[in-house]
Amino acid sequence: MPEGPELHLASLFVNRMCGGVVFTGPVQKSEVSKNPEVSFSCPAYTIIATSRGKEVRLTLTPQKSDSAQGRCRRGKTGQVNQVQTMDIVFRFGMSGFFRFTTEAELPKHSHLRFYTNEKPCRVLSFVDTRRFGSWQPNGTWQLNRGPCIMFEYLSYRENVLSHLSDRAFDRPICEVLLNQKYFNGIGNYLRAEILFRLNIPPFVKARTVLEGLQTHLSDEDRKSVVKVEVTDTEVKEEVTNTEVKEEVTDREISDRAAVKEDESETPDLLRLCHTVPLEVIKLGGKGYDPEKMDYADFKSWLQCYCVEGMKSVRDHNGRTMWFKMPKQR
Repeated sequence: MPEGPELHLASLFVNRMCGGVVFTGPVQKSEVSKNPEVSFSCPAYTIIATSRGKEVRLTLTPQKSDSAQGRCRRGKTGQVNQVQTMDIVFRFGMSGFFRFTTEAELPKHSHLRFYTNEKPCRVLSFVDTRRFGSWQPNGTWQLNRGPCIMFEYLSYRENVLSHLSDRAFDRPICEVLLNQKYFNGIGNYLRAEILFRLNIPPFVKARTVLEGLQTHLSDEDRKSVVKVEVTDTEVKEEVTNTEVKEEVTDREISDRAAVKEDESETPDLLRLCHTVPLEVIKLGGKGYDPEKMDYADFKSWLQCYCVEGMKSVRDHNGRTMWFKMPKQR
C-alpha cells in the first residue's frame, strides 16, 4: 500500500487540484530526502499527472505569457538556458502520496514541493513519512516493469502468458503476483483479495495456476480489450483539453470497454488482476483521499486483507500474506 489503484487515483487528484493552476520558480526538495535534486525552474509552468502500474509521472510544461515569454533560467556562465518540459517519475514506496495545501499548511514530511504563481501561494507536495518513495527527474517508466494491469490489459496478459517458462513462475503464486515485471500494479492487499475470490491457495506454484490460460481469450474478447489500451499521448491530450473530474477517471474507457465475463463462468486470475483494481478506482476519494483521509468505504470493500477470521503468514520475501482459513473437517 499504496498500489496501482492508489497511484492512478493520485494522478487524478493532481490533475483535479492543479488543472488550470500556474506554478512558478524552482522545484524544492527537503534537506532530509536522499532523492535527487530536481533542476527545474521556470517563471510559469503547469503540471499534469499520468499513472502506469505502480508509477506516477508528473509533466512540468513551461507556459508562454506576455510577462514570462522569453524568460528562462540563467546558467552560471551568465548565458540564458531555455527551460524544457520535464517528466518526473514517482514511486510511492510504503507511504507516499500528494497533497495540495497553502504554504502555511505545508505537511511535515513533504519532500518535494511545487509552488503556485499566486498570493498567497499554494503548494503541491509529495509527502512520504517513511521515506521509501522515490522520484527520478527526466525519468521514464522503468523498463523492468511490465504493462499496466489496469490500462494495458491485453499487453499485460500476453506478457504473462508468453513467459510462463521463466523460472519466476516456479515460485508460489502469491509471490509472483508481486513481481512487477509481470503484474505491474499489484501489491499486498490486491493479491490477497484476488486469490481469496478465486479460492486459490497462496503457496501453489504460479505456473500451475496460470498454464491453462493461454487460449482463454477469444478473438472477440481481444477486439474488445484493444479498446482498453490508451497511449500516454492520448492521456496527456485528454487532461490538457478537458476539465478533470474527480468522479470520472481519465481513462474511464478502460472500465467501460473491459471484457465482460460470461455470468456462467468464473473469471480467471489474470482477468481479476485487471478488474479488482478497477473496483478500487471506482471508490474514488474513498480509496485515495489525502485531504480527508477517509477510507471507510475501502475498508468495507476488503474481503480478506486484514479482515477478522482470515489467516496471515509471511511469504519467502517477508511480506505478510492474508488468506482464507481452510475449512475444518
